[in-house]
Amino acid sequence: HVQLVESGGGLVQPGGSLRLSCVASGSISSINAMRWYRQAPGKQRDLVASIFASGTTTYADSVKGRFTISRDNAKNTVYLQMNILKPEDTADYYCNADVMKAGNYHYTNYWGQGTQVTVSS
Repeated sequence: HVQLVESGGGLVQPGGSLRLSCVASGSISSINAMRWYRQAPGKQRDLVASIFASGTTTYADSVKGRFTISRDNAKNTVYLQMNILKPEDTADYYCNADVMKAGNYHYTNYWGQGTQVTVSS
């Protein structure tokens, strides 16, 4: 059984920073893409950033230059460093990953439970 667990959310003032973490646990053989999504109240869930096993990263236009996604493959962990936060960044942030379980030969997509980020003065 594979689980993704996020942490690091909270309340921060505009212009501040937060660092989100997501740890994948379970019987894991390898992880391909790891992603962060966010969902604001009443809105759809949107892709914020992705990082592939190669290290290639992609970002939504709204966060380019402010957010940085990284990963520690030895720890099966993905991070999202969020700087110069704005009120419009307020949302639930979800970790997502393509995981190959031990003994399998295909990747399965998993979601974390989410962590709340509120940007407000």
